[in-house]
Amino acid sequence: MASQDPISRLAQQLGERLQGAAQAPEELQKGIQQVVRGAFDRLELVSREDFDILMDVLQRTRIRVEALEQQVAALEKALAARETPVTQATLTLPEDAGKDADEPGEAKR
Repeated sequence: MASQDPISRLAQQLGERLQGAAQAPEELQKGIQQVVRGAFDRLELVSREDFDILMDVLQRTRIRVEALEQQVAALEKALAARETPVTQATLTLPEDAGKDADEPGEAKR
């Protein structure tokens, strides 16, 4: 048989247990509890307490990540402000200065 989803398996197992309804109610209840407990174990559920603890950790982690992102942005901005970009104006020589140096024999002004 193909693998069934956990709910279908649970329903099938409960149906099998209920077929013997002539059993004592205590035995029936124990059997149902075993089936349900087994189904929950296979579903890998966590307790509410564990879930709340993990949500608290996640929230604190998000706050810390946001603070670190702000720090990185501020550091990047400070670094960008400290660096002086090289502009075309600082690299361009006046036209006369280049001609005088390249032409031998002409008097420099």
